[in-house]
Amino acid sequence: MASHRRGRRGEGAAGGGGVERAGEIRLKDASGRWMILTTVLGSSMAMLDSTVVNVALPRIGRDLDTDLAALQWTVNAYMITLAGLILLGGALGDRFGRRRVFVIGVVWFAVASLACGLAPNDLVLIGARALQGVGGALLTPGSLALIQSGFRPDDRARAVGLWSGLGGVGAAIGPFVGGWLVDGPGWRWVFLLNVPLAAVCVPVALRHVPESRDTSVPEGARAGAGGRRFDVLGAGLGALALALVTYALIEAPSDGASPVVIGAAVAGVVLGGVFVRVERRRADPMLPLSVFSSRLFTSVNLVTFCVYAALGGFMFLAAIQLQVVAGYSALGAGLALLPTTVLMLLFSAKSGELGQRVGPRVPLTVGPLVAAAGMLLMLRTGPGASYPADVLPAVALLGVGLVTMVAPLTATVLASVDAGKAGLASGINNAAARAAGLVAVAALPLLARMTPEAYRSASEFEAAFRRAMPMCAGLLVIGAALAWWQVRSPADDPALKRARPRTSCPMGSPPLEPEADR
Repeated sequence: MASHRRGRRGEGAAGGGGVERAGEIRLKDASGRWMILTTVLGSSMAMLDSTVVNVALPRIGRDLDTDLAALQWTVNAYMITLAGLILLGGALGDRFGRRRVFVIGVVWFAVASLACGLAPNDLVLIGARALQGVGGALLTPGSLALIQSGFRPDDRARAVGLWSGLGGVGAAIGPFVGGWLVDGPGWRWVFLLNVPLAAVCVPVALRHVPESRDTSVPEGARAGAGGRRFDVLGAGLGALALALVTYALIEAPSDGASPVVIGAAVAGVVLGGVFVRVERRRADPMLPLSVFSSRLFTSVNLVTFCVYAALGGFMFLAAIQLQVVAGYSALGAGLALLPTTVLMLLFSAKSGELGQRVGPRVPLTVGPLVAAAGMLLMLRTGPGASYPADVLPAVALLGVGLVTMVAPLTATVLASVDAGKAGLASGINNAAARAAGLVAVAALPLLARMTPEAYRSASEFEAAFRRAMPMCAGLLVIGAALAWWQVRSPADDPALKRARPRTSCPMGSPPLEPEADR
């Protein structure tokens, strides 16, 4: 107990200048605003690169003389390492300190971004993007876990709503920023921009954010001296399985059902099965399968997969459609998606509060359906499409759908597990979202019958786009159906009641901390 109390005092003072302890920050205070700033800024770096690169893809392809497969790898190399390692990143934060791992991730991400900006060819760019994903896997779960563990329980729902809304703005504003950079100083600045952002984020985090850990982990394990070990085998198996399946999907349009493609697909599926078997048998797995005993947690992650598969495919294809088919500049394509940014900025925090009052079922059902309607309206963005009549209604509906579902989805994920597992829950949900996006980017061109040179031909790309958008909308409809059928309030989840019988709470109010952590 003495060592625990010393650790808590040390964590509270580590931020410098009397920073408040984890779990005691108020949203209305300066410390709460600094916390929101640094976590949003850090997570937005990763979110921006998930979207901003899409607008730059046609220019990257022309500049580096690559085919569609290389552009897919430019997106998916980042997603593979991010999705494959994000669970390990969450566990590292819970074990060694969420702020510490978050800061390391921001620095790593900035260095990899510099390598992307200086890449002389597509192979170097793809490799640097994979390194970026490692940094993203460290900082992304840490940003949300810092909010969950840092704020007082009665402020967490609104803090999560602000984080979701402002983070969503970062993702949505990516195409605009990317277009401005691509048409101006060049596509390399899409990556170089992360360096000054990191230079602001790191000192703010070190000075104003308190350190926090999962207090259920023995002190020796935190220090690496005995105790639990990290599941490096599980992380490697998961990332390799994703990489092999992605390779098969991306190379199939050009190579067909070749032995290499079939072998990669089969090996990826087999390794996925081995990954599940390993995680079930290990004493300290990266992905504890017991967390899925919560039906709510399982259901919300299935909804997340459907939603983010649709969104990932849409963002990849729509940015190219607007430039190659509709004739927009890179900046014009980014500006075309600006209404989504405005809607996220204005209403996401309120959406989190509404979800807290009405429960998660309604927003997680209605939101995907509205977003699906927006994606179907994008079918009108052909040659000479009118922005007010064709593009604006589509992106506005998409924005309304995202506003409706993003904050309640995030709050529900956190409310469905114990507070001490915030990093793990955040990591699993992020892994589901990133894996969904990379599978969609790899599979949609194959399913829509795109050739390796499709992005160079307006007519060919438009035909494939028209086949792909109903697929994306269909995924959203499946997500809505799952939410209506399976998602209920955390207070009604039997597994959650058993785990925390005295601290159950309504949706959007993250669980109270265990007695020893308060």
